[in-house]
Amino acid sequence: MIENGKLLNYIGGKWQRATGDSYLDVENPATTEIMVQVPLSTAADVDQAAQAAAQAFGDWRQTPAGERIQYLFKMKQVLEDHFEEIAQLITQECGKTIGESRGELVRAIENVEVACGIPKLMQGDFSEDIASGIDEIMIRQPVGVAAAVVPFNFPGMIAFWFLPYAIACGNTYIIKPSEKVPQTLHYIMTLFAEHLDLPPGVLNLVHGDKVVVDALLAHPTVRAISFVGSTPVARYIYAQGAKYGKRVQAQGGAKNPIIILPDADMEMTTRIAADSAFGCAGQRCLAASLAITVGDARHTFTEAMADTAVSRTVGYGLDESVQMGTVINQQSVTRIEGLIQKGADEGATVLVDGRNAQISGYEKGSFVRPTILQNVAPGSEIARTEIFGPVLSLMHATTIDEAIAFVNSGQYGNMACLFTNSGHDARKFRYEAQAGNIGINVGVAAPMAFFPFSGWKESFFGTLHGQSNHAVEFFTQTKVVVERWPKEWSRTF
Repeated sequence: MIENGKLLNYIGGKWQRATGDSYLDVENPATTEIMVQVPLSTAADVDQAAQAAAQAFGDWRQTPAGERIQYLFKMKQVLEDHFEEIAQLITQECGKTIGESRGELVRAIENVEVACGIPKLMQGDFSEDIASGIDEIMIRQPVGVAAAVVPFNFPGMIAFWFLPYAIACGNTYIIKPSEKVPQTLHYIMTLFAEHLDLPPGVLNLVHGDKVVVDALLAHPTVRAISFVGSTPVARYIYAQGAKYGKRVQAQGGAKNPIIILPDADMEMTTRIAADSAFGCAGQRCLAASLAITVGDARHTFTEAMADTAVSRTVGYGLDESVQMGTVINQQSVTRIEGLIQKGADEGATVLVDGRNAQISGYEKGSFVRPTILQNVAPGSEIARTEIFGPVLSLMHATTIDEAIAFVNSGQYGNMACLFTNSGHDARKFRYEAQAGNIGINVGVAAPMAFFPFSGWKESFFGTLHGQSNHAVEFFTQTKVVVERWPKEWSRTF
């Protein structure tokens, strides 16, 4: 619901204005058009949402799981019925290509589908006669009120790593979209409010910035927090959540390396690596940002990647012919271009320079063209820093062991990939690489919805990730019941 160009919050089954009077403009990053204004809600708004969710929890948790997932079947149908308009909205406010937006929404729907299996996924354990006349049962029960703080780069997908599992498990939920891209989830919530007929308070949406995040972390009714974003913020949310005794799953940043061995299919490798590095303008936590060539792969891969980067079509994402859209805003352009210069200052060669991009008809848009930095030194800042833009750094190693050692020396552990035709080297890499998501001849090792989205080291804070059985475990708590019944009772059967 939008009122006079301003987004509203959705609390307790009703659309309402934020209690504060501060708003931010939400711009289309390609056209710079102001699309809407997003409110910077206050702690009072969070308190209202938490109270509404807490009030709804009692009845919702008692709703049988088989009935709860009926709402998820409707949710899937709503997302499919409005698929194209949601995808276009993602592109308009986030800047990615329409094809990428459609792919993102497909992954969101896949998570709803997996969460429809909650009656089985929540199933507990039963042991009969653990001692004479005594049975033991482990059951799963919902945690209570849970919340998600989600990022700008996948406004239609990442919330669904958590949301369908949370409510299917019997929890009530609060979503805080990124204030940079609030419209997608706002529109989806509008559709859900109109079509799902969920009990009031089961799903709530509160717009805002750090004030809302801190209020969610501190609120005694909120029992679990899910987050995806940068490592500094993920570490902060994890620490604050622990301080207030909450469950936390906090996905952080990444510096995803890919290793190219001389026996790799170079045509396939180049195509896949380019899609990984430059897809979504490099603004994804599984984007390849560092390519390590081994041996003779150095020259063939470098030349092929340079040709691919130069030829990539950049423009407004709603144009079906465009292969790469914008980054999120002009501040991001400045930061990315500054890091490219930092790499050059450290001695890297700017082989393909995507700075100062001008796109005809969109001269004010937030564009950075594909960029390749060659001869990046292992100890340099550019080799370690998450750029979160369409920039691929090239390094060289003499052996696969040297390449793996560099992979494992990094602070992040979100994804690592290897390109090879050797089963021996693939197995070695899979076993030794210190990352939560591993790709073999795959450039974006994104787990399907029925696998958890993993992450190691400073790419993740917590123990249970989003998606699949990890999400079910995160949004439930186990209760063990040990039962003994009188002998007189047992004789009646």
